[in-house]
Amino acid sequence: NMKRSLKEYIIISIKGMAMGAADVVPGVSGGTIAFISGIYEELLNSISNFNLSLFSTWKKEGFKKVWETVNGSFLLAIFTGICFSILSLAKLIESLLDNHPIAIWSFFFGLVLASIIYVGKQISTWNIANVLFLIFGVIITFYITTLNPMMSENSSPWFLFFAGMIAICAMILPGVSGAVILVLLGAYKPILNALNSKDFASIIVFMVGAVIGLLSFSRILKWLFSTYKNYTLATLTGFLLVL
Repeated sequence: NMKRSLKEYIIISIKGMAMGAADVVPGVSGGTIAFISGIYEELLNSISNFNLSLFSTWKKEGFKKVWETVNGSFLLAIFTGICFSILSLAKLIESLLDNHPIAIWSFFFGLVLASIIYVGKQISTWNIANVLFLIFGVIITFYITTLNPMMSENSSPWFLFFAGMIAICAMILPGVSGAVILVLLGAYKPILNALNSKDFASIIVFMVGAVIGLLSFSRILKWLFSTYKNYTLATLTGFLLVL
């Protein structure tokens, strides 16, 4: 693990803030921002280092070793940025969306365009298979956006757990917005209600689902990146195109 300066960590926190801001805006994914700002693979790798063997590492080699294994300072910098952003910018972005919608959407649209070019450039060789994966990404995302939201406002614990798992997967996929997925599942309102009414049981169930989803999905993505990097990038470019 490379040693970073405080300045570099501050920059990572700012990238986290941008991710949080993006997650607040429906239709823009924090994963997209992570991708454009060049921290996506490190984020995936760090998250997928969380596993049960950390407990034995802790016992044998202490907390410092665990912190190094999961790239703790990097994750702390990002998540501090994300939380700060969601808590402080949510109101600001809401009012901006109400008062200057065109400016905000243009800004995010510009970011997404930049990210499509950026992601496309990462693909070292273009071939028929890559193009097919790109089209596949476009079709899937387009299909997701045309789905009708489920009308049943379900708030059973199992449902919230499952919603948490799916929404977090969307959040780390560039191009797919977690908020949009929650709306489609019919889980957006129950979760907002839980947050507003401080219904901690529901919030915790949702968070546990999110954590489990994040840990399992980041492993799958990490494997895809290391095994089929070009195909994965092509599919993600497809996701971004639909935005």
